[in-house]
Amino acid sequence: MKTKIYKLNGKDNKRIIEEAGQIIRSGGLVVFPTETVYGIGANALNKDASKNIYQVKGRPSDNPLIVHIADQNDLEKYVKNISGYAYKLIDKFWPGSLTLIFEKRDLIPYEITGGLDTVAIRIPNNKIAQELIREAQVPICAPSANISGKPSSTLYEHVFDDLFGKVDMIIDGGKSLVGIESTVLDLTGEIPVILRPGVVTKLMIEDVLGCTILDGTEKLDIKDIPKAPGMKYKHYSPNGNITIVDGTKENVIDYINTEVRKLEQISESVAVICASNYSDQINCKHISIIGDLDNQNEIASNLFISLREMDQLNIKHIFIHSFSTNDIGAAVMNRLLKAANNNVIILK
Repeated sequence: MKTKIYKLNGKDNKRIIEEAGQIIRSGGLVVFPTETVYGIGANALNKDASKNIYQVKGRPSDNPLIVHIADQNDLEKYVKNISGYAYKLIDKFWPGSLTLIFEKRDLIPYEITGGLDTVAIRIPNNKIAQELIREAQVPICAPSANISGKPSSTLYEHVFDDLFGKVDMIIDGGKSLVGIESTVLDLTGEIPVILRPGVVTKLMIEDVLGCTILDGTEKLDIKDIPKAPGMKYKHYSPNGNITIVDGTKENVIDYINTEVRKLEQISESVAVICASNYSDQINCKHISIIGDLDNQNEIASNLFISLREMDQLNIKHIFIHSFSTNDIGAAVMNRLLKAANNNVIILK
């Protein structure tokens, strides 16, 4: 497949968005930027187009896709039983990095919901994404623009590496500002349930709703059908083996330095991903610094870039210290645990 590549420069933006919208309407695939990560988009009302996403990504067919809309007034076309909770959250967080799960209307095909009677929807907080949805004149289903199981794409270069020649168009919109996928909240039960953490945190949601919500982020059994992306399968993983090390800072640094030394002595490729607060005490040829512990947004924004860097360097062994699970740290650790397939060393 011939893939058209465009970098938005202001002058030709309108023409590029018009062409991309036509591709979506006609059943094609367009990779476009959002504030969270890049998405690979198709017409959410076209079951054959959505099947193409699964094929291109190598994505399991029971892993639902998130539907993106540009106007809150369109929501009732696609979902039913919108609760008071939903309207409060929409008023506060849309457009933005919060995906809400509703009961779907018949207009939404089962091919994008993993066969479920529910659908996940959000309005992205990105001008390019919003203009594309409006130009396409249909809702756009769009999972992260990467090969299934690999780290999500937050730069054009990531998209090119994974999807060039497999989609109709790639729009280069620069770095994704948030850097991790949206929070997913299930609103189909009496009590809202977080199915995937993100930068819209549990505490932020509870502050808006005035009640306690549930945490449903545990990994599913192989026979279960996930209600949201990222719940069931190994995700976000570079080719190398990731080890998360949890403990006091001193013990973690000692452990990592010891393991790095052993691996380097036998000429194994090894790298350490860490916060800047750790980096000056880590002894390793390859160190990837993802931010300061006091800036969780920075760490989240750089996480997938760092994981992608591991493959660029052909690293076989990757060590990373654990992070606090307060606030956005819960989303960072959620992604790391899935990337590491829950490979955690807990030091006493």
